[in-house]
Amino acid sequence: MPVKKISAVQPQVVKAGTKTTIQVLISPEEGPNFAMRRFVMQPGGSMPKHTNLVEHEQLVLNGRARIGIGDEVYEVEKDNVVFIPAGVPHWYQTIGDEPFEFLCMVPNKPDEVVILE
Repeated sequence: MPVKKISAVQPQVVKAGTKTTIQVLISPEEGPNFAMRRFVMQPGGSMPKHTNLVEHEQLVLNGRARIGIGDEVYEVEKDNVVFIPAGVPHWYQTIGDEPFEFLCMVPNKPDEVVILE
């Protein structure tokens, strides 16, 4: 389907996260090269330190968060672009009282999430 509304995609709870949901907006079955996902972390939400076999390209749509990438910690907000290389440990923690929302594009390659904490 070339065009659809975000509201047509049911959010799913991210089991490894806290107060976090994911919507797969463009699935691997729909896009031959990349998948597009939308994450929403409510205030107090987080994702633990983990690794993936694939890189992540992200666009922050709303809110603020701390993101650890390797040994560095960044504070990000709306309109920031984030790149996470394949295999690099990373984590997320919301800042403030509004949801942290971002798009995450990943290549359609085999992936494995390994929780490090």
